[in-house]
Amino acid sequence: MQENEKQAAAVVATEKDVKNENYFSNLDLSKIDGSLEEMMKNGVHFGHQKSRRNPKMDEYIFTVKKGINIIDLEKTQEKVKEALQFIQGLKKAGKNILFVGTKIQAKDLVQETAEACGMPFVVERWLGGTFTNFKVIRSRTRYLVDSQAMLERGEFKKYTKFEQMKKIEELEKMEKRMGGIKNMTELPAAIFVTSVKEDALAIAEARKTGVPIIAIADTNVDPSIIDYPIPANDDAISSLRLILAYAYKGIMEA
Repeated sequence: MQENEKQAAAVVATEKDVKNENYFSNLDLSKIDGSLEEMMKNGVHFGHQKSRRNPKMDEYIFTVKKGINIIDLEKTQEKVKEALQFIQGLKKAGKNILFVGTKIQAKDLVQETAEACGMPFVVERWLGGTFTNFKVIRSRTRYLVDSQAMLERGEFKKYTKFEQMKKIEELEKMEKRMGGIKNMTELPAAIFVTSVKEDALAIAEARKTGVPIIAIADTNVDPSIIDYPIPANDDAISSLRLILAYAYKGIMEA
């Protein structure tokens, strides 16, 4: 019940309009100020139950209220600034950041953020080897891009209707699985992860290949495995949306 309170309290009011049109297409960057009030309004401070706290998150906990860990938003503010400085440096250098968010409530927001920034993304199941066996993954994405171009040019008409249907089905499945990285020609300069728990494989591969990690760290995860942890609620849509808005603003202003 307390866990449900965490998610409900995290801004029932502000989540009513989240699923309308693409949030980032009409976002007024001047209204995103990174203030403590803004974070509190969007439920960024609500952590998980005290019993689920990872001891390594202790430094980011302000207090415990009704059994729920309350995140120290001043620490969040500091970490957001550090992450944004890093992100802006990468953007100015012309580097790509891969956005990763496979948790149900994060998928649409992550894809919208990435597309608005012109960055690659993963919102379906992480494909094992995306980083550690990138050469093979790249050969598959190249096949997807080339085949889609052939379809657009009408080159599939040489096949029977059944063969055309099977090829189109194959491309649709591939687009869903790897469409967000099909134009990624090399490993990204960093990854931005919205859930350390759900996207543990992506983080593991990033660590193995030396790709820096920026991630939202809720109170039940180990922040020491993240290069740029952002202590924040990773469940409420409003909190996810705000943290992603900070990343979007950082990239666009760079």
